[in-house]
Amino acid sequence: MNDPWITLRQFTQARIAQGRVGCSLPTKALLDFQLAHASARDAVQQVWDVKIFAGEVEKLGLESLILTTPVSSRPQYLQRPDLGRCLTKSSHEILEARASQAIDVALIVSNGLSSTAVDDHGLALLQTVVAGYAERGLRIGPICLVANARVALADEIGALLNARLAVIIVGERPGLSAADSLGMYLTYAPKPGNTDAERNCISNIRPPAGLSYNAAAAKLAYLSEQALQRGLSGVALKDDMPAQWFTEIGGAALLKKL
Repeated sequence: MNDPWITLRQFTQARIAQGRVGCSLPTKALLDFQLAHASARDAVQQVWDVKIFAGEVEKLGLESLILTTPVSSRPQYLQRPDLGRCLTKSSHEILEARASQAIDVALIVSNGLSSTAVDDHGLALLQTVVAGYAERGLRIGPICLVANARVALADEIGALLNARLAVIIVGERPGLSAADSLGMYLTYAPKPGNTDAERNCISNIRPPAGLSYNAAAAKLAYLSEQALQRGLSGVALKDDMPAQWFTEIGGAALLKKL
């Protein structure tokens, strides 16, 4: 292909240098685009089987709590973001009963905008995050599993669990190059009413094409320690993680360097 951009394709998943046939795309490029679009739609619309996920979490030896939001369907989740930011009364009561057990980190997992991402990467990422926190001596509460949650729900859960930090692992909005991407959001002193400016985000977690589980967990553990030491998170907490920590991204040795 006589296209000066063709050599750049090795550096990005963006759709560049696709070629053309007349005034249109080649058939392969068009079919690839349609497949990516269908995968993104499926990721958003797919229902997350939270009970199966809870069973896998318990096989790891971790306690889990299945919580709910007022959202009744995936279409409603998309149309009413506000409903994904609050718990049902029954879930609120479940967490209130656990408030006496002070913890460092409340860990939440939700399918968010991509059930595919949680199904593909959620369990492995959660296991790596828990191992990283254990190595740092940070106490975590029960793993809260909430279908159809928005990021801000972590504030309410963290406050009810009397946690110093709230961390939510959530499926990110799919794009045409990534339908299976996870994000993690960290908030210090979680409470209802926190703004997005008070959160730190680690995104594009989806090996092998995106960030590895070990790299994401290492970054999260570092930011968590910094947040606890400085008493802040969000735009006030800068990512100054030492560059040498990334020398073995994707390898098991990365977490050992924490």
